[in-house]
Amino acid sequence: MKEQLQNLGCSFEWDRELATCDPNYYHWTQFLFLKLYEEGLVYKKEALVNWDPVDQTVLADEQVDTNCCSWRSGAKVEKKLLNQWFIRTTCFSKSLLDGLDDPVLKNWRDIINLQRHWIGECNGTKFEFELEDTLSQVMKHTLTIFTCNPEYVCNASFIAVAPGSILDRLKFDCDSTVESNDVFKRLPVMAKNPFTGERLPIYVTDQVEYEEGMDCHLGIPGISEMDRLFATAANIPISSPKENSQQLNSVEDVDVARGRINHMAQKLGIGGYPCSSKLRDWLISRQRYWGTPIPIVYCKQCNGPQSVPYSELPVTLPEIERLSNWGKSPLLEATDWLNTKCPKCGGDATRETDTMDTFVDSSWYFLRYLDPHNEDMPFSKSKAAEFMPVDLYIGGKEHAVLHLYYARFMNHFLHSIGLVPYKEPFQRLLVQGMVMGQSYRIKGTGQYLPKENVDFSGPKPVEKGTGLDVVSSWEKMSKSKHNGVHPETVLKDYGIDTTRLLILADVAPTSNRHWTSDTFPGILKWQHRLWLTMRSFLNTRSNLQNIVSDTVLHTPEFKEHEARMFDSRNYYLKGVTFNYTTAFQLSVAISKMQGLTNSLRRVPSEVIGRGLQFERALACQIIVLAPMAPHFASELWSGFVSAPNRINSSTKEIKWDQGVLEQTWPEVDFNYCLELVCVINGVEKKSIRLPRQELDNLTHDDALELALSQSDLQRYTSGYKIVNTAFTLHPSYEAVINIKTERISKVKHQQMQDR
Repeated sequence: MKEQLQNLGCSFEWDRELATCDPNYYHWTQFLFLKLYEEGLVYKKEALVNWDPVDQTVLADEQVDTNCCSWRSGAKVEKKLLNQWFIRTTCFSKSLLDGLDDPVLKNWRDIINLQRHWIGECNGTKFEFELEDTLSQVMKHTLTIFTCNPEYVCNASFIAVAPGSILDRLKFDCDSTVESNDVFKRLPVMAKNPFTGERLPIYVTDQVEYEEGMDCHLGIPGISEMDRLFATAANIPISSPKENSQQLNSVEDVDVARGRINHMAQKLGIGGYPCSSKLRDWLISRQRYWGTPIPIVYCKQCNGPQSVPYSELPVTLPEIERLSNWGKSPLLEATDWLNTKCPKCGGDATRETDTMDTFVDSSWYFLRYLDPHNEDMPFSKSKAAEFMPVDLYIGGKEHAVLHLYYARFMNHFLHSIGLVPYKEPFQRLLVQGMVMGQSYRIKGTGQYLPKENVDFSGPKPVEKGTGLDVVSSWEKMSKSKHNGVHPETVLKDYGIDTTRLLILADVAPTSNRHWTSDTFPGILKWQHRLWLTMRSFLNTRSNLQNIVSDTVLHTPEFKEHEARMFDSRNYYLKGVTFNYTTAFQLSVAISKMQGLTNSLRRVPSEVIGRGLQFERALACQIIVLAPMAPHFASELWSGFVSAPNRINSSTKEIKWDQGVLEQTWPEVDFNYCLELVCVINGVEKKSIRLPRQELDNLTHDDALELALSQSDLQRYTSGYKIVNTAFTLHPSYEAVINIKTERISKVKHQQMQDR
């Protein structure tokens, strides 16, 4: 892939190339893991996973079909409890939700809605409750509960868990009679309320409503009729209000009590952060070899997991003989690597054998690009302050609630510890479409066929040899569907720059592209017209005395053509620049360039030979083409600057002794008129033309005053109240004033006029 990108002439700064599987990179992923660990944002807990009993391996949700069977073995998938590492992303739920309203975000569109839905309304709080057996012995399990009323958590009387939940599946060591009937089953464990020390009974039941995404419910009968009815049915004593949970009579009382409880929880490290019920912490454990090793060791002498010292990073992956270990991490077989010394006491210890989800590596790579060779830190704070946030992020919509969410979380965390200046990592977002290839399938069986196996000679396509009917459709390119196109083939047939133009033309980057040679002739003909334009320019300028006389400069026809070239240059230049830098509609930019080429082709030889505006427009044409077709533009520029009888003597506008890639980007002339678009209640009513110099300096108030002064717009505002206005300025392109109005009653309108 890298070779293909290099063959396409892409101007990536290869000196900053990263590989997240390189120890020089994942050294710093481990560094960030330890930072999270120090802040109490990493923990290990049992969680239910998808388990293939035949292949003895964990499956992602995407690897389980609609019949709950493994995609590979076909076995019925089971749910299995495994100890897993988590990152407490829910601690930043409110920050991440509020960040979606940050004005730094531009063009996020429906991605904002997807993330907002994923995070959910932060209308409650989660707490961790310790579990105790009937002898009040603390167990290794904890229970995550969610409540929209944390201010009343001290008045909780019981906890309900859903049938099939983790607690319902656990086999408890304690021997105790379990109370059971048709309504509920009482478990032989209790949950300890961390705020009161009270032990709460736990019931398995479907008689209470569980919040979205939750399989447990905190019962507070004092504020819930549903909880009161269940408590009565189960003979649960209803707690009286505790001394520290007085009657709350106002919003202020609730806010104060809620803040006090949440603050206590945060100090205890058991939650207390605003979040939704459905959002989960980030499960990062993977029982596989390929991944960043988790820098944790386990020592029998020391209490709990011990973090590897920063000085001993990176913890690198060992050499192993096989990648599979039938349901266990293959790292368990690397005994020399597995057995190590405890960094705390120096005794014998073993390493963590889970590796990190690769999304952890990709959650911060954009920061490493700023400082890829830094051996002391993941990146320099000063460089992050200078260059962050990322100006433009290009990615697929499939990562809207995966990579984009994780990257936002990591950046919010890094901001909280002072390593980056902004919470939000990405400013502008461009969600690119897919390149689609035409696929062919046998009707009935659905078998995919290569195009060369399809007979198109008849009225309908059929398979060669069998005559079976074939149906075609546009799908994502795939080897299995035989609808992919090798870049090398296109490069060989058309060359680098033509291939680049073919890729960028036809549709916007945000749209799906149907890759077909039917769209190629437009680009090929345009390139040919550019060659003809340059040939005509060189021929005319080289034989100027024989083709064009001096008297032509004073004719009305010549002046009219020059005025048109002035207008064409500015009109198409503003469109090209806007679509390059603001709208990112690169196919529209190509269309505007083609429009300028058409204008250049229409002028007579007198204008080619003597026209200043023609010369400016031709130079502009080549310069704006250069980012897309640098080699082609360089050839055209070489011809342009070699022509004799130059007219434009401005060294600021054209650097005659330098290549096209060293030229200054053309500017719209200050005396060229641009448009102030007036929109009233969502409908464009008028465009006011202003010289660029005036439009670029237009303020919101100026634009509103100018719009309201237009007599033909006053009929849309007279008798109406202006309730809102918005102003958008795109320098050198256009400005838009949006006016929202609502009708005033006739009586009120008359009263206003009388005044």
